[in-house]
Amino acid sequence: MKKLIARLWHLLRGPLQWRLQWLAHAKFMVGVTGVVRDADGNVLLLRHRLWRKDRPWGLPTGYADKGETFEDTVVREVCEETGLEVRVGELVLLGSGYRLRVEVAYEARLVGGTLDIDPFEILEARWFPPDALPDGLQESHRLLIERRPG
Repeated sequence: MKKLIARLWHLLRGPLQWRLQWLAHAKFMVGVTGVVRDADGNVLLLRHRLWRKDRPWGLPTGYADKGETFEDTVVREVCEETGLEVRVGELVLLGSGYRLRVEVAYEARLVGGTLDIDPFEILEARWFPPDALPDGLQESHRLLIERRPG
């Protein structure tokens, strides 16, 4: 039976093989987070309008667009939400997240721009020392901040 299935698979070729694989496997969204630090090691945190009221503080985050590298997602999301420019560094998390979501997080370093928040998504943006993080911070984001690279 296995030989027959293998033979049929080889007969199908390219596009049909890909379509069958696409139908057979789970589809995932990719949530990408940036742990943005300034030259003094302070962390950029955002008070998100659309998040739970008891946990509004978190890192810049968003979903990867089709065909976009995850590093480019960090750069885009930080710029869209804050107007700031960052250089992406080390990968600090790659794992499965909530339901059909993959979680990716990178360290990032502030390199320029002027703070100008997106008022639809963001209520406030502030720099915090890692040892003085605000109440209402997402616990998963607290763990990312504490997880220093290197």
